[in-house]
Amino acid sequence: MTQFSRRRFTALLGLGAVLPLIPVPAGAAEQTVTIKNMKFSPAELTIAAGDTVTFVNADGAPHTATSDAGSFDTGRLKTGQSATLTFASAGDFAYHCEIHRSMKAIIHVA
Repeated sequence: MTQFSRRRFTALLGLGAVLPLIPVPAGAAEQTVTIKNMKFSPAELTIAAGDTVTFVNADGAPHTATSDAGSFDTGRLKTGQSATLTFASAGDFAYHCEIHRSMKAIIHVA
């Protein structure tokens, strides 16, 4: 198992809110959060349960998207790397960059 895959598997063991290894349901939407200029964009995103979010690092520094509650973590994303997560259950998921703690955002899952 690669290091990235191990991190994604570990995320599954958290609260069960994010399930990156399940098939995406028909009709599920795909969203993108871009990491650039030391910010998550958009900083606030509303999606439906079952939708996927791809975090893309377009910045010159490495970043993470790490749940404040510990339910998911993309791991360290270098410039040009991305990670995709599926949000299976409703709730508000605040997250931050573990490397740059002032970078914060939230995903609302309806």
